[in-house]
Amino acid sequence: MLEGAWLYVWLAVAALAAGAVNSIAGGGTLLTFPALNAVVPAVVANGSSTVALVPASISAAWGFRENMAATRGTMRLLVPPSILGGLIGSLLVALLDPQYFDALVPWLVLSAAMLFAVQPLLTRHIALGKMEQPGTAIIIAVVTAQFLVAIYGGYFGAGIGILMLSALGLMGIGDIHAMNGLKNFLAVCINGVSVLIFVVTGLVHWRYVAVMAPAAIVGAYAGARVAQRINRLVVRGIVIVIGFGLAGHYFYQRWNT
Repeated sequence: MLEGAWLYVWLAVAALAAGAVNSIAGGGTLLTFPALNAVVPAVVANGSSTVALVPASISAAWGFRENMAATRGTMRLLVPPSILGGLIGSLLVALLDPQYFDALVPWLVLSAAMLFAVQPLLTRHIALGKMEQPGTAIIIAVVTAQFLVAIYGGYFGAGIGILMLSALGLMGIGDIHAMNGLKNFLAVCINGVSVLIFVVTGLVHWRYVAVMAPAAIVGAYAGARVAQRINRLVVRGIVIVIGFGLAGHYFYQRWNT
Protein backbone atom coordinates (compact mmCIF):
# COMPACT_ATOMS: atom_id res chain seq x y z
CA MET A 1 0.00 0.00 0.00
CA LEU A 2 1.24 3.49 -0.85
CA GLU A 3 2.26 5.70 2.04
CA GLY A 4 3.41 9.24 2.69
CA ALA A 5 3.80 11.61 -0.23
CA TRP A 6 3.18 8.86 -2.81
CA LEU A 7 -0.27 8.21 -1.33
CA TYR A 8 -1.24 11.85 -1.85
CA VAL A 9 0.14 11.76 -5.38
CA TRP A 10 -1.95 8.65 -6.10
CA LEU A 11 -5.12 10.23 -4.71
CA ALA A 12 -4.50 13.43 -6.68
CA VAL A 13 -4.04 11.43 -9.89
CA ALA A 14 -7.26 9.50 -9.21
CA ALA A 15 -9.16 12.77 -8.63
CA LEU A 16 -7.59 14.39 -11.70
CA ALA A 17 -8.67 11.43 -13.82
CA ALA A 18 -12.13 11.43 -12.24
CA GLY A 19 -12.64 15.11 -13.01
CA ALA A 20 -11.57 14.58 -16.63
CA VAL A 21 -13.68 11.44 -17.03
CA ASN A 22 -16.74 13.22 -15.63
CA SER A 23 -16.28 15.96 -18.23
CA ILE A 24 -15.85 13.50 -21.08
CA ALA A 25 -18.05 10.55 -20.23
CA GLY A 26 -19.05 10.44 -16.54
CA GLY A 27 -18.29 7.78 -13.95
CA GLY A 28 -15.54 9.54 -12.01
CA THR A 29 -16.70 8.12 -8.68
CA LEU A 30 -15.61 4.70 -9.93
CA LEU A 31 -12.05 6.06 -9.76
CA THR A 32 -12.04 8.13 -6.56
CA PHE A 33 -14.03 5.79 -4.33
CA PRO A 34 -11.77 2.71 -4.66
CA ALA A 35 -8.64 4.86 -4.42
CA LEU A 36 -9.86 6.18 -1.06
CA ASN A 37 -11.31 2.85 0.05
CA ALA A 38 -7.79 1.40 -0.13
CA VAL A 39 -6.76 3.61 2.81
CA VAL A 40 -9.95 4.47 4.72
CA PRO A 41 -13.22 2.63 5.56
CA ALA A 42 -15.88 2.49 2.85
CA VAL A 43 -18.23 5.03 4.46
CA VAL A 44 -15.38 7.54 4.86
CA ALA A 45 -14.20 6.85 1.31
CA ASN A 46 -17.73 7.53 0.08
CA GLY A 47 -18.05 10.77 2.03
CA SER A 48 -14.59 12.01 1.08
CA SER A 49 -15.11 11.15 -2.59
CA THR A 50 -18.38 13.08 -2.64
CA VAL A 51 -16.84 16.15 -1.02
CA ALA A 52 -13.80 16.04 -3.31
CA LEU A 53 -15.88 15.92 -6.52
CA VAL A 54 -18.59 18.45 -5.66
CA PRO A 55 -16.50 21.54 -6.56
CA ALA A 56 -15.92 20.10 -10.04
CA SER A 57 -19.67 19.43 -10.37
CA ILE A 58 -20.43 23.05 -9.44
CA SER A 59 -18.00 24.19 -12.11
CA ALA A 60 -19.67 21.96 -14.69
CA ALA A 61 -23.14 23.24 -13.77
CA TRP A 62 -21.94 26.84 -14.03
CA GLY A 63 -20.55 26.13 -17.49
CA PHE A 64 -24.04 25.18 -18.72
CA ARG A 65 -25.86 28.09 -17.04
CA GLU A 66 -26.88 29.76 -20.31
CA ASN A 67 -28.28 26.52 -21.71
CA MET A 68 -30.50 26.04 -18.65
CA ALA A 69 -32.54 29.23 -19.14
CA ALA A 70 -35.41 27.30 -20.74
CA THR A 71 -35.48 24.63 -18.03
CA ARG A 72 -36.26 26.80 -15.00
CA GLY A 73 -39.76 25.36 -14.62
CA THR A 74 -38.43 21.81 -14.59
CA MET A 75 -35.63 22.89 -12.26
CA ARG A 76 -38.08 24.31 -9.70
CA LEU A 77 -40.05 21.07 -9.92
CA LEU A 78 -37.09 18.75 -9.36
CA VAL A 79 -34.97 20.64 -6.82
CA PRO A 80 -37.16 19.72 -3.78
CA PRO A 81 -37.14 15.93 -4.41
CA SER A 82 -33.41 16.17 -5.14
CA ILE A 83 -32.65 17.83 -1.81
CA LEU A 84 -35.00 15.59 0.18
CA GLY A 85 -33.77 12.40 -1.47
CA GLY A 86 -30.13 13.40 -1.06
CA LEU A 87 -30.79 14.09 2.61
CA ILE A 88 -32.38 10.68 3.16
CA GLY A 89 -29.65 8.82 1.28
CA SER A 90 -26.79 10.50 3.09
CA LEU A 91 -28.49 10.03 6.47
CA LEU A 92 -28.77 6.32 5.72
CA VAL A 93 -24.99 6.22 5.23
CA ALA A 94 -24.29 8.28 8.34
CA LEU A 95 -26.71 6.66 10.78
CA LEU A 96 -26.79 2.99 9.82
CA ASP A 97 -24.13 0.53 10.93
CA PRO A 98 -21.18 0.77 8.46
CA GLN A 99 -21.42 -2.99 7.88
CA TYR A 100 -24.57 -2.42 5.80
CA PHE A 101 -22.76 -0.03 3.47
CA ASP A 102 -19.78 -2.40 3.30
CA ALA A 103 -22.12 -5.22 2.27
CA LEU A 104 -23.70 -3.09 -0.46
CA VAL A 105 -20.45 -1.73 -1.93
CA PRO A 106 -19.97 -4.57 -4.49
CA TRP A 107 -23.57 -4.19 -5.68
CA LEU A 108 -23.34 -0.38 -5.81
CA VAL A 109 -20.15 -0.50 -7.89
CA LEU A 110 -21.62 -3.17 -10.17
CA SER A 111 -24.81 -1.14 -10.64
CA ALA A 112 -22.79 1.99 -11.47
CA ALA A 113 -20.65 0.07 -13.99
CA MET A 114 -23.75 -1.41 -15.65
CA LEU A 115 -25.43 2.00 -15.86
CA PHE A 116 -22.30 3.45 -17.39
CA ALA A 117 -22.13 0.60 -19.91
CA VAL A 118 -25.70 1.16 -21.15
CA GLN A 119 -25.46 4.97 -21.19
CA PRO A 120 -25.09 5.21 -25.01
CA LEU A 121 -28.40 3.36 -25.47
CA LEU A 122 -30.14 5.71 -23.05
CA THR A 123 -28.57 8.78 -24.64
CA ARG A 124 -29.66 7.59 -28.10
CA HIS A 125 -33.19 7.10 -26.81
CA ILE A 126 -33.18 10.62 -25.37
CA ALA A 127 -31.83 12.12 -28.60
CA LEU A 128 -34.67 10.49 -30.56
CA GLY A 129 -37.29 11.89 -28.19
CA LYS A 130 -39.78 14.47 -29.46
CA MET A 131 -40.36 17.87 -27.92
CA GLU A 132 -43.74 17.33 -26.29
CA GLN A 133 -45.51 18.85 -23.32
CA PRO A 134 -45.44 16.23 -20.56
CA GLY A 135 -48.76 15.24 -18.99
CA THR A 136 -49.54 15.08 -15.29
CA ALA A 137 -48.76 11.37 -15.07
CA ILE A 138 -45.34 11.90 -16.68
CA ILE A 139 -44.54 14.79 -14.33
CA ILE A 140 -45.47 12.72 -11.26
CA ALA A 141 -43.40 9.80 -12.57
CA VAL A 142 -40.34 12.01 -13.20
CA VAL A 143 -40.58 13.70 -9.78
CA THR A 144 -40.86 10.28 -8.11
CA ALA A 145 -37.95 8.95 -10.16
CA GLN A 146 -35.85 11.98 -9.24
CA PHE A 147 -36.60 11.43 -5.56
CA LEU A 148 -35.46 7.79 -5.78
CA VAL A 149 -32.37 8.72 -7.80
CA ALA A 150 -31.54 11.36 -5.18
CA ILE A 151 -31.76 8.77 -2.38
CA TYR A 152 -29.33 6.57 -4.30
CA GLY A 153 -27.18 9.61 -5.05
CA GLY A 154 -27.03 10.61 -1.41
CA TYR A 155 -26.14 7.04 -0.48
CA PHE A 156 -23.47 6.36 -3.11
CA GLY A 157 -23.83 8.51 -6.21
CA ALA A 158 -22.03 6.81 -9.10
CA GLY A 159 -24.30 6.76 -12.15
CA ILE A 160 -26.89 9.31 -11.01
CA GLY A 161 -26.23 11.49 -14.06
CA ILE A 162 -27.21 8.65 -16.38
CA LEU A 163 -30.39 7.99 -14.41
CA MET A 164 -31.34 11.67 -14.38
CA LEU A 165 -30.81 12.09 -18.12
CA SER A 166 -33.13 9.15 -18.72
CA ALA A 167 -35.88 10.75 -16.63
CA LEU A 168 -35.34 14.25 -18.04
CA GLY A 169 -35.81 12.85 -21.54
CA LEU A 170 -39.48 12.37 -20.66
CA MET A 171 -39.91 16.05 -19.78
CA GLY A 172 -39.69 17.20 -23.40
CA ILE A 173 -36.37 19.05 -23.10
CA GLY A 174 -35.01 18.99 -26.63
CA ASP A 175 -31.54 20.46 -26.02
CA ILE A 176 -29.06 17.86 -24.72
CA HIS A 177 -26.84 20.67 -23.40
CA ALA A 178 -29.75 22.05 -21.37
CA MET A 179 -30.38 18.55 -20.04
CA ASN A 180 -26.72 18.17 -19.10
CA GLY A 181 -26.75 21.51 -17.35
CA LEU A 182 -29.90 20.67 -15.42
CA LYS A 183 -28.50 17.24 -14.56
CA ASN A 184 -25.32 18.84 -13.20
CA PHE A 185 -27.30 21.38 -11.17
CA LEU A 186 -29.52 18.70 -9.64
CA ALA A 187 -26.44 16.61 -8.87
CA VAL A 188 -25.03 19.59 -6.96
CA CYS A 189 -28.30 19.80 -4.98
CA ILE A 190 -28.09 16.09 -4.11
CA ASN A 191 -24.39 16.05 -3.32
CA GLY A 192 -24.48 19.44 -1.59
CA VAL A 193 -26.86 18.07 1.03
CA SER A 194 -24.71 14.92 1.29
CA VAL A 195 -21.62 17.03 1.90
CA LEU A 196 -23.31 18.77 4.84
CA ILE A 197 -24.33 15.44 6.37
CA PHE A 198 -20.96 13.79 5.81
CA VAL A 199 -19.11 16.79 7.28
CA VAL A 200 -21.34 17.00 10.37
CA THR A 201 -21.11 13.25 11.02
CA GLY A 202 -17.33 13.12 10.53
CA LEU A 203 -17.28 10.96 7.39
CA VAL A 204 -14.73 13.11 5.57
CA HIS A 205 -10.96 12.71 5.58
CA TRP A 206 -10.02 16.37 5.07
CA ARG A 207 -6.32 15.92 4.31
CA TYR A 208 -7.16 13.66 1.39
CA VAL A 209 -9.99 15.92 0.20
CA ALA A 210 -7.67 18.96 0.31
CA VAL A 211 -5.46 17.26 -2.28
CA MET A 212 -8.21 15.67 -4.37
CA ALA A 213 -10.66 18.56 -4.77
CA PRO A 214 -8.26 20.91 -6.61
CA ALA A 215 -7.05 18.00 -8.74
CA ALA A 216 -10.65 17.15 -9.70
CA ILE A 217 -11.32 20.76 -10.71
CA VAL A 218 -8.20 20.81 -12.89
CA GLY A 219 -9.18 17.47 -14.39
CA ALA A 220 -12.72 18.69 -15.14
CA TYR A 221 -11.38 21.83 -16.83
CA ALA A 222 -8.81 19.90 -18.84
CA GLY A 223 -11.37 17.27 -19.79
CA ALA A 224 -13.79 19.91 -21.05
CA ARG A 225 -11.03 21.52 -23.11
CA VAL A 226 -9.89 18.34 -24.84
CA ALA A 227 -13.21 16.47 -24.93
CA GLN A 228 -13.54 16.92 -28.68
CA ARG A 229 -10.06 15.53 -29.34
CA ILE A 230 -10.37 12.34 -27.33
CA ASN A 231 -12.04 9.18 -28.56
CA ARG A 232 -14.86 8.86 -26.06
CA LEU A 233 -15.28 5.17 -26.82
CA VAL A 234 -11.75 4.54 -25.57
CA VAL A 235 -12.37 6.52 -22.37
CA ARG A 236 -15.70 4.80 -21.82
CA GLY A 237 -14.16 1.39 -22.42
CA ILE A 238 -11.42 2.01 -19.86
CA VAL A 239 -13.89 3.19 -17.20
CA ILE A 240 -16.24 0.25 -17.87
CA VAL A 241 -13.40 -2.25 -17.52
CA ILE A 242 -12.29 -0.55 -14.30
CA GLY A 243 -15.86 -0.55 -12.98
CA PHE A 244 -16.53 -4.24 -13.61
CA GLY A 245 -13.05 -5.14 -12.42
CA LEU A 246 -13.62 -3.28 -9.17
CA ALA A 247 -17.02 -4.91 -8.72
CA GLY A 248 -15.39 -8.33 -9.14
CA HIS A 249 -12.68 -7.36 -6.65
CA TYR A 250 -15.20 -6.21 -4.04
CA PHE A 251 -17.33 -9.34 -4.48
CA TYR A 252 -14.24 -11.54 -4.09
CA GLN A 253 -13.16 -9.55 -1.05
CA ARG A 254 -16.63 -9.82 0.45
CA TRP A 255 -16.91 -13.57 -0.06
CA ASN A 256 -13.47 -14.28 1.37
CA THR A 257 -13.80 -12.39 4.65
